[in-house]
Amino acid sequence: MVASTATQSFNRFSNLWTVAKWNFSIRESVNQGYAHEALLLFREMKQNGLEPNNLTFPSVAKACSKLLSLNYCQIVHTHVVKSGFQSDLFVQTSVVDMYVKCSQLGFAYNVFARMPHRDVASWNSMILGFAQLGFVDRVVDLFHEMGIEGIRADSVTVMGLTQSALSVKDFRMMKSVHSLGIKIGLETDVSVSNTWIAAYAKCGELGLAETVFDGIDKDLMTAVSWNSMISGYALFEQCHKAIGFFKKMIHGGFRADLSTILSLLSSCLQPEVLFHGKLIHCHGIQVGCDSDIQVINTLISMYSKCGDIGSARYLFDNMLAKTHVSWTAMIAGYSEKGDLDEAMTLFSEMEAVGEKPDLVTVVSLLSGCGQTGALELGKWIDDYSISNGLKDNLIVCNALIDMYAKCGNMDNARELFYAIPEKSLVSWTTLIAGNALNGEFKEALDLFFQMIESRLKPNHVTFLAVLQACNHGGFLEKGWECFNLMTKVFKINPGLDHYSCMANLLGRMGRLKEAFEFIQNMPFKPDAGIWGGLLSSCKIHRNIVIAECVAFRLFELDPQTAGPYVEMANIYASAGKWDRVAEIRTMMKCNKVRKSPGKSIVQVNGKTHEFTVEDRFHPDGFLIYETLENLALHMKE
Repeated sequence: MVASTATQSFNRFSNLWTVAKWNFSIRESVNQGYAHEALLLFREMKQNGLEPNNLTFPSVAKACSKLLSLNYCQIVHTHVVKSGFQSDLFVQTSVVDMYVKCSQLGFAYNVFARMPHRDVASWNSMILGFAQLGFVDRVVDLFHEMGIEGIRADSVTVMGLTQSALSVKDFRMMKSVHSLGIKIGLETDVSVSNTWIAAYAKCGELGLAETVFDGIDKDLMTAVSWNSMISGYALFEQCHKAIGFFKKMIHGGFRADLSTILSLLSSCLQPEVLFHGKLIHCHGIQVGCDSDIQVINTLISMYSKCGDIGSARYLFDNMLAKTHVSWTAMIAGYSEKGDLDEAMTLFSEMEAVGEKPDLVTVVSLLSGCGQTGALELGKWIDDYSISNGLKDNLIVCNALIDMYAKCGNMDNARELFYAIPEKSLVSWTTLIAGNALNGEFKEALDLFFQMIESRLKPNHVTFLAVLQACNHGGFLEKGWECFNLMTKVFKINPGLDHYSCMANLLGRMGRLKEAFEFIQNMPFKPDAGIWGGLLSSCKIHRNIVIAECVAFRLFELDPQTAGPYVEMANIYASAGKWDRVAEIRTMMKCNKVRKSPGKSIVQVNGKTHEFTVEDRFHPDGFLIYETLENLALHMKE
């Protein structure tokens, strides 16, 4: 009898030991990225007659979430229900988390709602699930219910709430979550701080992001903290700030990683920072991430946007395995440059090698068409998007409206706009901007007020389009009305572009002194563009006194740019002050200022032709200029 009991105890112990070994194998397979193999091990374990325990199911559930398979999730859930662990808190939470990670919030919430006991991990799984899919109201409701049940929020809760606030760019909610985190003592948790840095940066509150960053204890700071700040500045193309933080990061003893290099490259998007982009490229080679496909694709984009299309093409041509992103980045590079011939050649090659263009590829080509006025090619891309099922996408529709508007075809732009069943803010703003661009100023204002009546809140881009319409239409009263609407009703802080529109409007209407004072009282330092606009107004209204004040500031800001010198010389010439004209020309010679010749781009039969002033080197130049001379004779007659 004693021997039999001992044997049973030994067998039970042996089974437990065997289950533990299976659990270890399943867990290791999942952690090493072999989720499918983990499920095969689970099946084999069951076939061997061994019953899983409360440590088996969480690993198996994790494998299902990595495979994003609802079918596998439901099979594993069935095994849990049949086992004796259906009411186990650890197992139930893992099932909730499994459904959440597969974006099956309905199934997840059904399991969660039936749980007799829920801990903070269970609540966090649901909060994170709804936060990731942008259901802010559900996140807030769950958080309140969690508090009613007496469950104290932890760092994961706060990060979920932060993610939810970020998904809708709700700055007030973001600050409330930040206050909550401080209240429950999480300001020293570096993971939470890093989340706050990233969230504030993505909301455009870089000052607050930097404040949180500065508050992290130097001994607790991680590479993620530095990367979050660098990424924030990169997001708003503040290259010099991003590089400044990068230098501090290196001096602080941290090593750049793949994320650092990608963020730094993403911040270099203007020709004037090409040199910095090249230095970051060199550093990427030193770090050893230059062969990474993400880095190469980002480099192609960086060189293209900085105007060095040759380097971008060199990298592209030398790639061993081009991805869909690689093709799109190179096509976008040529489109932005206005070289649609090469962009379309690559587009055809992309299809020939079996890489199917998607909405990003199509949108980049449409942007190029709008930029160069290539209406016929734009229409072809419109047909292509229909035949390939891309025109159902709102982003493509908005890009098509923009292209038609920029090519002067407002009928097609309007037709597209009114055919969209659910118009976004971008749809409204694009058509308003199109109206303004094509001289339909009253229509732009009517559309803007129609949009407000539909309870859609305008943003800073919408207001810029409306102010441009007021500026070009000479609607001073409406301009002030919209400017006040922006600042006082919608509480949007105007940017330099908005102030520039109002200054130009005042200048156009002859209110030069008022425009000058308006510029001086701006919360920003005026740039050459805003002063240049006022100088043009001074020329129209023949006001030499204010023109001289404005020109002086322009000569200080950018002494090498020819425009202000030429404008001022013309103002003096129109007033008959030839001695002052001579002085301006002398200044230009002393400062070694050169006037770049103007150029124009014409598309004929899908081929782009570029002409500069006094250009006689076109292959068909003789025929072209002969035709022009004949046209000139006809005009005289």
